[in-house]
Amino acid sequence: MTARYAVIGHPLGHSLSPLLHNWGFRECGIDARYEAMPVTPAELSAFLVRARVEPLAGLSVTIPHKQTIMGLLDELTFAASSVGAVNTVFWQDNRLWGENTDVAGVKEPLRGLGPFHSALVLGAGGAARAVVFALMELKVPQIFVAARDQNKAAALAATLTAKPLAWEDRATVQTRLIVNTTPLGMLGERQDMSPWPNDAPLPPAATVFDVVYNPLTTRFLAQAQAAGCHTVSGLEMFLHQGLAQFRLWTGQDLDPDKVRDVLRQALA
Repeated sequence: MTARYAVIGHPLGHSLSPLLHNWGFRECGIDARYEAMPVTPAELSAFLVRARVEPLAGLSVTIPHKQTIMGLLDELTFAASSVGAVNTVFWQDNRLWGENTDVAGVKEPLRGLGPFHSALVLGAGGAARAVVFALMELKVPQIFVAARDQNKAAALAATLTAKPLAWEDRATVQTRLIVNTTPLGMLGERQDMSPWPNDAPLPPAATVFDVVYNPLTTRFLAQAQAAGCHTVSGLEMFLHQGLAQFRLWTGQDLDPDKVRDVLRQALA
């Protein structure tokens, strides 16, 4: 019987997740399919009941369900509980578990690039929480969070080990790692925007990581490249969180280089 997996959210828009996972199933000879299932907030509870009955073998979870779904599951991993968001649902011992593989999506691209004695995270939403937790696991001793909503930055810093910073002061911090988690630079109406001030230089020795992956080179990454920084595309986060999901569901490891090529071709 073909195992069914899905990504749920509302609105879903265009997602690369079906491409990644269906390619992986074919590559590993697994009888499974992965599809996009739009689910509104009002439908989420009933959908989870259906997911248990059918059952669905696993789920990717995106906006706006990453927090709401936590109360509808049987168990949460330490990462999901600490971040306060779930992006992956899997079965273990006949119980539905919630995991957050965005943490792996941040940690893996940064391995071997440090050590980082401090970091600046731009934004204070769900992605920022995963980034801060990942940096804590990478033993970064000082993490600053700057967001346009100062209250959200303060709330994030209060629940995780971070220090809130006023948005207008973001360019004053001397750090070797800067991570953008805001939607500034994303394909569409924000594509020409950057979270970094035009009149502020970037430290040339810094690593600049933008979680936005479409376009591959955001305006922020272009600024960083021009300043001589080492840059990490958001495609790396998407890739590694997806590989972690696939491993969790199937026990199989996909070749990161092959998957990266598949994703790059789709974005091109």
